[in-house]
Amino acid sequence: MRTMGGGSMRSLRSAAAVTVCALGVATAIAVPAMMDDGGGGGESGARQPRTVRAGAEAASADSCRDPEASLRPSSASGPAIKRIKNRKVNGHKLNKLIAGVDQNSYRWGYRDPATGDLTGFDIDLVHAIADDIFGDPDAVIFRTIPTSQRIKALQQGKVDVVVRTMTINCDRIKDVAFSTAYFQAGQQVLAPDGTSITGYNKTLRGKKVCTAQGSTAEAELDKPDTGAEHLGAIRVKPVPNQLDCLVRLQLGQVDAVITDNALAAGQAAQDPSVKLVGSRFTDELYGVAMNKDDDDLVRRVNKVLENYRQGGAGSPWMKAYQKWLAKDFSTAQENPAPPAPEYKD
Repeated sequence: MRTMGGGSMRSLRSAAAVTVCALGVATAIAVPAMMDDGGGGGESGARQPRTVRAGAEAASADSCRDPEASLRPSSASGPAIKRIKNRKVNGHKLNKLIAGVDQNSYRWGYRDPATGDLTGFDIDLVHAIADDIFGDPDAVIFRTIPTSQRIKALQQGKVDVVVRTMTINCDRIKDVAFSTAYFQAGQQVLAPDGTSITGYNKTLRGKKVCTAQGSTAEAELDKPDTGAEHLGAIRVKPVPNQLDCLVRLQLGQVDAVITDNALAAGQAAQDPSVKLVGSRFTDELYGVAMNKDDDDLVRRVNKVLENYRQGGAGSPWMKAYQKWLAKDFSTAQENPAPPAPEYKD
């Protein structure tokens, strides 16, 4: 059984941290099913869209019931698309989409150790958006941004889109616009082998927990009735990037990490000495984030996602899932599919 202290264990964890930086060999990790309940996908393999009535369930800054409801897809070029296409640098057209991404999330957005190129599930989606706008999947400038800077990067115009395992929720739609959802995940606990922690429950009492600043996990820990104070957990200072929590866990500085299970599965694949414990305790949907004023870009991205979901086993979404994620999620999961898009009237 592994303990959380001792010089030899710190050496092991230091070695494991090097492995994380090198993005080591993946190991299959069982994760609870990530897909929506109900609703078959039909021949397309994607779950069927749902329309949310404006004024009843549509998300707004004041009354938020369905933050996942987005603008209907369109391939029309409005002000945002024209701005992106006509952007100039030193008097010359850039002809590039500027995308905010992660470079530290294994399987989602990370640097291939062999080539140094950014790669992963989110990166594939960025290439699809660039291909639709410019006719070239490589017409992208990637800007790596920490979790806490995603919204600010959009508001300040530093990036056109953020594709970085970003959960759509009521707080965030006050500041940015989202596409329809392209993946479903949830918060879960990552802990060492041999831990006494059994999940997001009172077994965290007296345990040091780590999370990323600006993450949905941080918001969960802030909740007075169900968060860290209620559970008796000891919160350490949030880190800029979620991977920093894994390094702290490996070094024995914390006892557990609270994060999206989709990210945690990739981290457990990098380091078999840690594992997901308990079940996920939230249901969250990832979306592409954009500036609130860029309605035509939101519609264009939704059009890309509409095509990305279509085709069943041969869809771009499924090909990306099989390439990047299937190895790290339970093979018992049946019929993986993208979540159903929700649209406003």
